[in-house]
Amino acid sequence: MIYGIGIDAVELVRISDIITRNPKFINRVLTARERLLFDQLGSHKRQTEFLAGRFACKEAFSKAYGTGIGKVTLRDIEILKHDNGSPYVSQSPFDGRAHVSITHTDTTAVAQIILEKK
Repeated sequence: MIYGIGIDAVELVRISDIITRNPKFINRVLTARERLLFDQLGSHKRQTEFLAGRFACKEAFSKAYGTGIGKVTLRDIEILKHDNGSPYVSQSPFDGRAHVSITHTDTTAVAQIILEKK
């Protein structure tokens, strides 16, 4: 049974500007394991896409969960990737299944989450 659906979009230029002005923002969004993946990316562009995608995904999760960010922090939610590159929720306060999709255009990252009760 579907518990909730969330979607979020983030402008890449906004995230790029934040990374440049305030690098501490990265650690407010990413868990330690996500940060390892982020640091392995070779360019500022790829890092921006990664961070924007994770930020959008976590915002979408909080909407699907029904709390918004505040009751659930960005670091309470961890998004990793399978060997094939597809994202999955590896850590969250939700005890059911989470279905994740993240996409990017030249200007935007969009994420959708469907939370499913067992």
